Amino acid sequence: MEWKAERDALIDTVRAMNNLGINQGSSGNASIRIDSGYLITPSGVAYDDMRLEDIVKMSFDGSYENQDGRRKPSSEWRFHQDLLAARPDFDAILHTHGKAVMTLACHRREIPPFHYMIALAGGHTIRCADYATFGTQALSDNVVIAMEDRKACLMANHGLLVGEANLNNALSLAVEVETLCDTYWRALQLGDPVLLTSEQMDEVQEKFQKGYGIASS
Repeated sequence: MEWKAERDALIDTVRAMNNLGINQGSSGNASIRIDSGYLITPSGVAYDDMRLEDIVKMSFDGSYENQDGRRKPSSEWRFHQDLLAARPDFDAILHTHGKAVMTLACHRREIPPFHYMIALAGGHTIRCADYATFGTQALSDNVVIAMEDRKACLMANHGLLVGEANLNNALSLAVEVETLCDTYWRALQLGDPVLLTSEQMDEVQEKFQKGYGIASS
């Protein structure tokens, strides 16, 4: 089967999202770049039931195909496609509906530099993309803006989106952001947490760029 290893990796990743508690059901989705486009998880298929032939192959013109012609791509294929097109540094995109990220996304909160690990997402903050209906071009446009110079963003009243060089790194980053969101809302119960300065965050980012953080694999 064409792209068997990549199909296996996609299925393993979405199952891991649920097993790690950062997603549930079939609410999330994932994609991976290939030479002729990208592979994406199908719409409405439970992860435990997903087979290699269910994975959908897409072109950047929006056309798609899968092994037996029965499956459609995830309803969120637009932001996968637009991010992969806009960001050559991304070869994998994950979308999750974790409880902590949804909690803050429903308040449309940007995550400030309350903890140095925020820098793993590429900047001093983790932005929250403006709201638009799921599966629409408007939502894709919003997340592309929120992801400028970032590897992760919240999506207002929705969930989390991450982009990385590979699926392993994307999954690690999604777990980290879920943990940060869980910690942030807990910290807010005691009042506004003390924020790191721009200089302190710049120092952290410099260290991450030298190799500390999520290692490539």
